[in-house]
Amino acid sequence: MTDLPDAEIGVIGGSGLYSFLDGVTEVTVETPYGPPSDALLVGEYSGRTIAFLPRHGRGHSLPPHRINYRANLWALRSLGVRQILAPCAVGGLRPDFGPGTLVLPDQVVDRTYGREHTFYDGHERSDGALPQVVHVPMADPYCPAGRETVLAAARAEGWEPRTDATLVVIQGPRFSTRAESRWNAAAGGSIVGMTGLPEASLARELGLCYTSIALVTDLDAGVEVGEGVTHDEVLRVFSENIDRLRPVLFGAVKRLPSTRSCPCGHALDGVETGIGVS
Repeated sequence: MTDLPDAEIGVIGGSGLYSFLDGVTEVTVETPYGPPSDALLVGEYSGRTIAFLPRHGRGHSLPPHRINYRANLWALRSLGVRQILAPCAVGGLRPDFGPGTLVLPDQVVDRTYGREHTFYDGHERSDGALPQVVHVPMADPYCPAGRETVLAAARAEGWEPRTDATLVVIQGPRFSTRAESRWNAAAGGSIVGMTGLPEASLARELGLCYTSIALVTDLDAGVEVGEGVTHDEVLRVFSENIDRLRPVLFGAVKRLPSTRSCPCGHALDGVETGIGVS
């Protein structure tokens, strides 16, 4: 653990994104919460050091409910990461959020269950620490500076992202029924995904900046007629748009501030956590 490389920016995403990094080093990180989804890939882009972590593992071997979100966030922070960009594929819950829409959600709704949602559960970790229970603020779940940075990078590439959007996170790995899709839309959801939580809340517990970058790959089952969304459709649309998404992602990397002035790093000010969130 003492020989880990330093990285300032983390990217949690799918395959194909890390291929644009120069001089990639594969790094295995041990955490008190078990292994992360895969080895981290650390490389340089435009003078910034990036740690990339494939959320589902290389080969997409981990379903959403089996991802070790705590280990993933802990591993990134262990390398020095304080700002995270999190691209993901989502479904649209409204006709105006159709395939190919880029979304920077400003709110999120949790409809998952059975996942480890906190570092501060009062249970002894493998390193012997016993963190207290902490109630982290999540009124505004995403980093405001990160969202503005990605917005600027997207506009520079000809995108006009939707920023007035609520992401509904469902358990998966199955897609929604038509009734569930309509219920999520009626409750105020704009897009639906399977991995946005507890990823965002765990990042907040560690004082990290977290920005979701969602690409709509389909209209969810309750929005249109037909057979509904399929896994092949999701992969096809994401693949068709990945070349457009890469410049946005790396444009954001170049633009992210080297010194944070957002409130994310102060989420636990005044709380004695015992696990070093500074």
